[in-house]
Amino acid sequence: MSEDVKLHRLAHPFVTEDGFTFEEPEVAYQTWGELNEDRSNVVIIFHALTGNAEADDWFGGLFKPDGILDPSRQYIVCMNVLGSCYGTTGPWSTNPETGKPWRGDFPKVTIRDMIRLQQQVLDQWKINEIELVLGGSMGGMQALEFTIMDQRAQRAVLMAMGKNHTPWAIGLSHSQRQAIYGDPKWKDGFYDLNDGPEHGLSVARMIAMISYRSPADFEDKFGRELQPDSSQFQIESYLDYQGKKLSGRFDALTYVRLTQAMDSHDVSRGRGTYEEVLGRIDIPVLVLGIDSDTLYPIDEQKELAKLIPGGQYAELASPHGHDAFLIEFEEINELIHSFLRKNKHLQKV
Repeated sequence: MSEDVKLHRLAHPFVTEDGFTFEEPEVAYQTWGELNEDRSNVVIIFHALTGNAEADDWFGGLFKPDGILDPSRQYIVCMNVLGSCYGTTGPWSTNPETGKPWRGDFPKVTIRDMIRLQQQVLDQWKINEIELVLGGSMGGMQALEFTIMDQRAQRAVLMAMGKNHTPWAIGLSHSQRQAIYGDPKWKDGFYDLNDGPEHGLSVARMIAMISYRSPADFEDKFGRELQPDSSQFQIESYLDYQGKKLSGRFDALTYVRLTQAMDSHDVSRGRGTYEEVLGRIDIPVLVLGIDSDTLYPIDEQKELAKLIPGGQYAELASPHGHDAFLIEFEEINELIHSFLRKNKHLQKV
């Protein structure tokens, strides 16, 4: 972790939806800027599957003077999610009952668990108003749940996700987990952190990368070209590289638990119909779709925007597929700025 990332230890036990108790969970977080006098200039960023609290690294194009994220006027917070391998309590944290890492005994968690834990951190920080919450993909799922579960947010931006994890997305997650389970080093999650199922995680990432980009993007970048002095297609080399890159910085247990958390995403679960649940959101919400996204197609974002009374849909034109929310920062800045200007004086209804 960067030296700018700090740890907050919760002062009381945290109980997951499934009833598992963490006695004193820790949350890794990073902040930018300073709180104003009435503690109302807060912006919360929620990260995606393999992200972390260092949002200025992966969301850097949104951090700039007079931008969507401006530390000179905002207090920006990004917390690492429960179950991660980037500082927040996760599979490689110490189980106080055994004195050893949880590993495969780490419980399943949900998107709602992630939000409830972050809510409790915000409570301890005495944050009572949040001017904006935003996130893409798994981060968007968290931002949506936050608008449902918490009354502090004044506006929300949800990118590249929908009201639930569809069978299409669950199937892709399942396929990725099967790649990990099929690695001989998996052993039900009990492996050495420095000698884990790197091949399985690498293959899982390859499957994911195909869903993160678009056919047109791959055609434009690689076509049917071969690597120099090789019989390997360039697309094969690219996927190999991406797989090895992730397996060098991430953990298979975390990947399993976080993809399972994404599969749990369904705002209607245990609450009522989608119309009832989303109809209670009383703040302006921008739902941003990507025209080339095959993982979460734009029909999901259009539907979500229609179900939210203050929902507004905007579409990002990009050949980069789902990953465009981490690439097309200039257009994203423009779309969010337009939304914020339009809703500048709106208050909760």
